[in-house]
Amino acid sequence: MHIKPFQALYPRMEFISSPDEFFGAIKEDFGGFNDHTLFHRPGRRSLFVYRITNAAGSFSGLLASVDIRDFLEGHIRKHEFTLEVKEQKQMELMLRRRAAIKPVLLAYHRAEVVSDWIARYTEGRAPTFEASFLEGQERHTFWEASSPADIEEAQRLFEAYVPTAYIADGHHRTASAARMHALAMQGKLPESFSQLFCAFFPSSDIEILAFNRVVEGLNGHTPGSLLVALSEYCEVEVMAKPEKPAHKHELSMLLDKKWYRLCWKPALLQLHAHEPAVLDASLLNEVVLQKILGLTDVRSCSRLSYVEGPKGLDGLCMHVEGCTECVAFCLYPIQLEEVILMADNARALPPKSTWFEPRMKNGLVMQLIED
Repeated sequence: MHIKPFQALYPRMEFISSPDEFFGAIKEDFGGFNDHTLFHRPGRRSLFVYRITNAAGSFSGLLASVDIRDFLEGHIRKHEFTLEVKEQKQMELMLRRRAAIKPVLLAYHRAEVVSDWIARYTEGRAPTFEASFLEGQERHTFWEASSPADIEEAQRLFEAYVPTAYIADGHHRTASAARMHALAMQGKLPESFSQLFCAFFPSSDIEILAFNRVVEGLNGHTPGSLLVALSEYCEVEVMAKPEKPAHKHELSMLLDKKWYRLCWKPALLQLHAHEPAVLDASLLNEVVLQKILGLTDVRSCSRLSYVEGPKGLDGLCMHVEGCTECVAFCLYPIQLEEVILMADNARALPPKSTWFEPRMKNGLVMQLIED
């Protein structure tokens, strides 16, 4: 991986009394915040060691600029289809802001020598700045690495030990960066746009939570007939209390104020054994949402809602509350190895299959576009 230092813009925390409010608004009002009073612009290009600490633990990575050719040549791999309208929106924002305000989150196979370097860099060294957030009880800490020796060492390690990385969050930002690079190569934009702003985190510091689903309307089924239809594909068991799925190929379902455990039948799993990974989200989409519940397009159907994994079963219940004909599904999280397997085989995951942790914040460290 060809990483490079970048011209950063980062906040002067002494002027920011409420990080939650300030950084929550920066996405919509970047132009109003981008001045020398609130942000520091060092006159050098740097890398940043980045640590996120929350109730789940501590996650450490590296902020760097990456040659867009690493994406175009397949060294940075995707697992999600992008929509042209969203790519266009991201491109417009980048051109207007003249900055990338949030890095693309990349996961890579953990390399001990890289993790050791990141850990050593922070030992006994005061951070450049840190920000604490009430939401999620998170602390984001940054150490700037600007000396030529440190930058060269990080570059050497990433080139030697990180041959491939996988987009965890930021597919549309990556696609829009590639579009801008192509336009620049055609002479339609003045800058080269050859760099992608990234946050590298090792596989050991990446956690995946599920995206759960709620469907409004039972497609003419009663709760009883829906259970009968599901029994063609699943073993159905009533649960004494709400529980998340305990393992892969198990789902929890909330229907008519009752909880059920669904386990895919072996015959169904065998039909999909040729796939790079047999994903519960894919099976749910195909045999339940489409065949049984009549959803023709899981990307755009207004009857389908997605509930982020961190909201848990309580969030799923709240989403269903007041809906007389709703069914909710709680999925077991896809594993990072499955994401990598799908990406290596140039396959896309179903929409809203993964919720990656840690989550990046807008405006903490930004990459300026330089002429």
